[in-house]
Amino acid sequence: MYEKNGHKKITLTILMPCRNEETTVGICIAMARRYLEKNDICGEIVVADNGSTDHSAGIAQSMGARVIHVKQAGYGRALRAGIRASRGEVILIGDCDTTYDLEHVDPVCRPLLQGKYDVVIGDRFAGTIEPGAMPVSHRIGAEALSALGRLRYSVQVRDFHCGLRGITGSAVRQLRFRATGMEFATEMIAVSAAAGLRIGQVPVTLRRCRLPRSSKLRMIRDGLRHLRYMIAVKG
Repeated sequence: MYEKNGHKKITLTILMPCRNEETTVGICIAMARRYLEKNDICGEIVVADNGSTDHSAGIAQSMGARVIHVKQAGYGRALRAGIRASRGEVILIGDCDTTYDLEHVDPVCRPLLQGKYDVVIGDRFAGTIEPGAMPVSHRIGAEALSALGRLRYSVQVRDFHCGLRGITGSAVRQLRFRATGMEFATEMIAVSAAAGLRIGQVPVTLRRCRLPRSSKLRMIRDGLRHLRYMIAVKG
């Protein structure tokens, strides 16, 4: 089946935000490709490169991913651009730092592909957090902010900040995202709840990064961004 523009119809987009991940992006693209092939899914891999100064974009392109260049820094900016460029009926968002096993994402993708939910959020707390994958202080902060989010937006999502999540293309077309930074994770849930979308959550495993890299997460700065968003935006 083909779209009007002649492109083959894409069932699933696997979207990876990326900033200086040359040691891991290739591994994650390979995992994502194996998932598509093993499950016979017509899909695409999109890397939203957020101003990388290393070889991330070149590696991604050489491995067949479609690279979207997003010069202005910000996790939210990268994902918004990547979502706009995605052609899949379902969009899976996954970090490209090997902390999520992109070869085994059926628990997130399948409910969306089957039409059971409009949005699916991974739940690290109901799943597995490998030793060393999340500092205790980060876990306390993430659980506290998620609890505030549940109260603020009247949703039962346990893990607001999981980097593995999915949304249908039809749901995306109903929503308007504005967040520029890490608070995008909260915004995605807030605007989905406000639109009355069906939000599911599934246990996932957070793995310790297998290769040396510097973490992009800044607990206090990013936590404050989520908190400011929740104070400012009712949903």
